[in-house]
Formats: sequence, structure tokens, C-alpha cells
Amino acid sequence: MLRLLRNTPARCSGQQQSVIQSHVRGLGSAIPELKLKDFSVENEPILSYRKDSPERKALQQALKATASHCEEIPIVIGGKEFKTSDVRHQVMPHDHAHKLAQFYYADKKLLQQAIKTAVETQPKWDRVPLAERLNIWEKAADLMATKYRQELNSATMLGQSKTVIQAEIDAAAELIDFIRLNAYFLKEVSKYRPISEDIKVTKNSMRYRGIDGFIAAVSPFNFTAIGGNLSYTPALMGNAVLWKPSDTAMLSNWRIFNIMREAGVPDGVVNFVPADGPVFGDTITASPHLAGINFTGSVPTFNRLWKQVGNNIDNYINFPRLIGECGGKNFHFVHKSADVQSVVTSTIRSAFEYCGQKCSACSRMYVPESLWPEIKAGLQCEAEKLKIGDVQDISSFTSAVIDDKAFKRITSYIEHAKKSPNLEIIAGGTYSDSKGYFVNPTIVVSKDPKDRIMVEEIFGPVLTIYVYKEADLAETMKLVHTSTKFALTGAIFGQDENWVQTALEEFKWAAGNFYINDKSTGSVVGQQPFGGGRMSGTNDKAGGPHYILRWTSPQSIKETFVPLRDVNYPYMSE
Repeated sequence: MLRLLRNTPARCSGQQQSVIQSHVRGLGSAIPELKLKDFSVENEPILSYRKDSPERKALQQALKATASHCEEIPIVIGGKEFKTSDVRHQVMPHDHAHKLAQFYYADKKLLQQAIKTAVETQPKWDRVPLAERLNIWEKAADLMATKYRQELNSATMLGQSKTVIQAEIDAAAELIDFIRLNAYFLKEVSKYRPISEDIKVTKNSMRYRGIDGFIAAVSPFNFTAIGGNLSYTPALMGNAVLWKPSDTAMLSNWRIFNIMREAGVPDGVVNFVPADGPVFGDTITASPHLAGINFTGSVPTFNRLWKQVGNNIDNYINFPRLIGECGGKNFHFVHKSADVQSVVTSTIRSAFEYCGQKCSACSRMYVPESLWPEIKAGLQCEAEKLKIGDVQDISSFTSAVIDDKAFKRITSYIEHAKKSPNLEIIAGGTYSDSKGYFVNPTIVVSKDPKDRIMVEEIFGPVLTIYVYKEADLAETMKLVHTSTKFALTGAIFGQDENWVQTALEEFKWAAGNFYINDKSTGSVVGQQPFGGGRMSGTNDKAGGPHYILRWTSPQSIKETFVPLRDVNYPYMSE
């Protein structure tokens, strides 16, 4: 259970603070005191979906309704709906002949209209009282947790091929946590009071403004919750947003957009603009009103956007905020003192849940020779048990990869493993795209710790293992953070406390989220704020209290109540 409690202002008791604030109001302060409800928050519970449970019955009904038709999704700018001749479809990855949604790409002209709308809306939205904005977010979280929970889950399951529990963790619990906890973090930061040394003379205060212009949110397919966070956290802070959802998460993102509208987010605050990636990037970076880019995706795409911003830097009203999370080549490092069963089960879950299509998924593992026979047997046994199939089959462990591009990329690494003398496939290695984009969980052993399968991001159900000699422990540990450009997540397994402390220091720069005797996946909003360094991203720690501050332009205010009568300082009259 997560409990975040209010901090008492420094140097003043609660009673003293109240007296001071009353005195200042009596002096006619121009800055009103924020009156916000106090409460503690908890993470959203994850439902179990056991047989005959109410949630399973509700989900089955939602799945049936969602699968029964192809939903039309328009472009929405300032509350107005648009359709273009560039028609696209979202299909079920596990049954790619089944169209789930029809949507439209916004062209350059419509994107420019969206920019104009957002820029005009931003100052109006920024003037909406903070308490009112927070009420909208609380209402949205409640709608997601109750009325629309299974609509969010069913759209995520069918559109992104997530199993029941993976959808519940993502499209329900994590999304709700982002909405609730970001609102809570804003409440907490709003309580900060700069030092006022003599309240009878001056009062210092701080207010949190949006950034004039617009924010561009570019969200990925793999987490419905990320779409909600990337687009609506900047909005919470008083910004206006152009949201480019992923083509392969369109329906679930459309659900979020409509829930937030129902909760009370005004038209024009977030504009729903599916678009071709380069067209979107070229248009937003060309606008002088670009205030920030909130991005999750590939390194090449983020690099392209960053270069475009750099090339146009003289044209902007603000220095655009660039926030990006770009994936990883995440590791499990095993010490000879590790608990073998924990290593096996944690690695299977981390590497193969949701087909390894998580930014944090374990993609490489380092195992000592002494434990390798037992770990190898355990991994092969568990991998063999995994059921890969339709997400509507409650017993499926995982399902299809997201689309044909992902299928081709992932299987190219499997083919590389089949052909390379340095690589051996010990589990999986088979795949088929006849009905869905299915790739069986694959485990590869590499003799070369720098083979491209060990250092490049695959973003699929392929785990590569390097077996090291225990005499080479120190040298092998250095490979973890020197052989790849990423530094997102990593985990170590060992019961030797001295080694754990050594590894904690050695891997300080290897991961933004680090786990000890636990899998490299599964960060929870408010518990493990998420993000990585190096080419994994700008490490702004989504899900933590600092993230919201990236989307505000604070203003410090000093009020003076005693008029200045003398230009000289006291020492000058001595």
C-alpha cells in the first residue's frame, strides 16, 4: 500500500502557518492561498479475474462487444471531428485479418490547424483553477476504475494482443495510477512555500504555469497507460497538447481520450491527431510555438526530432522541453550465490511476458558456469510450458507480436542465431504469421558477449545468455555497461551481500531502474519511478513526483507590504 503524506512546512507549525497566512491576507496579499483537499493515495488494486468472478464476466462481455465491429475513430481538433482520404486500420495482431478500428491520418494542414487550436486554448486552460483541474483528474480516474475499466482492458487485449493480466496491469491499474498520482503530486508540490523571513514586510510565493505554446505527445503501442501519461500529464500542468497515438494502440488510446472528455477536459486542451510519423515530426518542429515533445519510441526517431529542434532553435518562442524514453537492452546478471529458482522464474517472466515488448524486458543474461546446467534446464522446462495463443483464451501466457514490421525484425535475429557459429538456440526458434504474428519464446546462448544479438535492442521474445567463467567475474560485469548504448533496467541475483554491494556500485550507470533479486520489469507508479539514461532516454522518472515539474514554467512572486522610502542603505549614513 502506498501512503504519501503531507510534509509540514519548514520552520512553522501548522498553527503558526495558519496565523501567518491570516495576517498576510489582512495585509491585502494579491496571491490567494490554495485550498486543496488533503488525502493519502494508494495504488489501484489489480483484479484477479478468477473463474466466475464479476470482473471476468464483465471483461468477457466487453471483449465480445469490442470484437463485434470495426470502430470508426476520427481526428479530433478543438472538439471538431475530421476525416481524410488517408484511411488506416488497426487489426488484431493475433488475428490480423480482423479489423478492429478504422482511423484517419491528419495531413500537414490539419496538424497546423491543431497547433493553432492548441496555442489559442493553452492560456485559457492555464487560467482554470488548479482545484478544478484536479477534480477533473479525480473523476477521470474513478471512471477508468469503474465504468470504463473493461472497455479499456478489452481494447488493449484485442488491439495490442495483451493477455488478461497484462492488460489489467497496464490499461487499468497503471493508467489509473498515472492519473491519480500525478494529480496528487501536483497537490503536494503546490504546498511548497518559499522562505519569507519577515511576513510583515514581504511574502514570497510560487505558482505553476503551463508553457505557452503546445506540447507534442508521441506515444507507443506497448502500454496503453503510457499514452495517457504522455498526453494528459502535460495537460494537467496547464499545457495544450497534440497527441499522436500509435497506429497499433489506436482503439485503447481513443478510449482514454473520450474518458478524459467525459471527465471534463475542455475541447482543444488535448487534440487527437493520428498521423504519419515524419509528417507529424516535420510539422511540429517547424512551428515557433513548439514548447515540448513528450516521446516514447525508438532512438532513431527521437534523434531525428532532436536534430530538427536543434536546426530550428532560433525560431522558437521557448526552448522546447525534450523528454524521451527510448527502450533498452536490459540485463539479468547472476552471481554464483544466486537462488536458481528465483533466477529462472524471474527471467522467464521478464523476457517473455507480453512477448518481450516492454521497454524493461530482460533481453540478455550473464550466468556463471557453476549454475548454468541447472539454470539452463529450468529455463528450457519453463519455456516449454508457456502457452502462446489468442488473448481471449484465459490460459494463454502471451500472444502475438504487434505487427508485420515487428515480426520481420524479431525473426531476423532468430535467423541470425540459426546461422551464426557463435550462437545456439536452446528453446523456441519457431514462428508463423499465417493467422497472427506469432513468435515462440526463444532462448539463445552466445559464445560472444558482444554479438549483435547481445547488444542491440530486439523488442521481442528473444533472450540471449552469455555463460561466463567465474574467474572472469569482474571483467564480465564491466561488459554489462560498456557493450551496449542503453541503460534502462537491470537486475542482479545473488545472496552474497558483499558481492551485491560491489554490483550496486559497478552497475551504477548501467540502469535507471535497478533490481536486486527481482526481475527487470514491473515498475509501479509511485513506487519505482521509471526511466533510463544514456540512449535509453532523458530519465525524467515517469510515475514519480519530479515528472510533473518537467511540464511547468514556475513563476516566483515577491509581494512587499512596507513601502521603500530611502534609496540609501543604513551603513551609508554612518
